[in-house]
Amino acid sequence: MNRFLSNATNKVDAKGRVSVPAQFRNVLARLDIQELYAIQDFVFPAITVGGPDLLDRYERQIDGEDPFSPDANDMSLLIHGGGIFVKLDGEGRLMMNEFMRDYTGITDQVTFVGRSDHFQLWDPVCYEEKRQEALSRRLAGRPARAGQGETG
Repeated sequence: MNRFLSNATNKVDAKGRVSVPAQFRNVLARLDIQELYAIQDFVFPAITVGGPDLLDRYERQIDGEDPFSPDANDMSLLIHGGGIFVKLDGEGRLMMNEFMRDYTGITDQVTFVGRSDHFQLWDPVCYEEKRQEALSRRLAGRPARAGQGETG
């Protein structure tokens, strides 16, 4: 399978590294993704991580705007100014830097959440709260309100 599915929670070690789940590393290997692009999610307190195609998708959206418009400038500020490239170390670990920790509130554990062509890094408690909210809405047949939807 060439999709990021499921979720897993791993511990952050004393040096600030966390092991990326094996099933996610397998997808990265199958897709030959060597370098990862990470950005703050625009809806959730999570970090969205994907290959170069994720950045390409955002840039295509920016390219569809007037380059001098406030929307294009806002998007570039967030996508280019707020994104970073990261790599896994030889052990399949990702460094949880300040950029990631500050936005998510992650301390000693990270929940990896599959989102099809990318994955996200969440604080485990926050993820479970948001997952329960989404499940409750779906079971009640209510659509998400602004600020509760998905990105992508």
